[in-house]
Amino acid sequence: MGLRIVLLGAPGAGKGTQAQRIAAARKMPHVSTGDIFRDHLQRKTDLAREIEPYMESGSLVPDELTCAIVAQRLCEPDCRGGYVLDGFPRSLRQAETLERLLGERTEKLDVALDIQVSDHEIVERLTARRVCPECGAIYNLKYDPPRNGDTRCSKNGCTGTLMRRPDDTAETIRQRLLIYHETTEPIRMFYDERGLLRTVVSDNLTPEAVFVKFEEILCAMEAAGKA
Repeated sequence: MGLRIVLLGAPGAGKGTQAQRIAAARKMPHVSTGDIFRDHLQRKTDLAREIEPYMESGSLVPDELTCAIVAQRLCEPDCRGGYVLDGFPRSLRQAETLERLLGERTEKLDVALDIQVSDHEIVERLTARRVCPECGAIYNLKYDPPRNGDTRCSKNGCTGTLMRRPDDTAETIRQRLLIYHETTEPIRMFYDERGLLRTVVSDNLTPEAVFVKFEEILCAMEAAGKA
């Protein structure tokens, strides 16, 4: 059985990047609520009409909607061997709901990996972020620009034109950070009290260096589990 992992951190801290790397290294699913929401928006589903106002304003999607989506996703067969949760939980209520949901299945989380980044650094990162609508690749014009300039995706076989997410403006980012500090940071204490929290301060670290630190933590946990 693989590890059940939660990625914590402010918007733009690098949760998506680290979750993708961890999931790929361990051949487990990367469960991103943000990706699920954006997929619904792109397909203009009934759910999209409910979540669109929240995403455009930088507010959190209501707990009942988010929890229902995650519960459904974690029931899928590919999650039986472990997973990386990215973007959930984002409130104490969501963390408690996840704990209860897993408890009903006689399961539990193994670790909550926390990426700490200053607010100033977050604003700089997100205003420079660009995404490819075709393949989902994420770039940063300041730290990780595409090879083909700042307008086209440089992934092999992809010719998508890069775009900035509607919620990556400085004003929206600051609003998201305010919500994070008020609503999401208490989750760190929730997991710390349960002995699950592992924190990496990443202001001066490259994504590669952050991944190395997380790998050290996860490999130590896996080794202890096999002892």
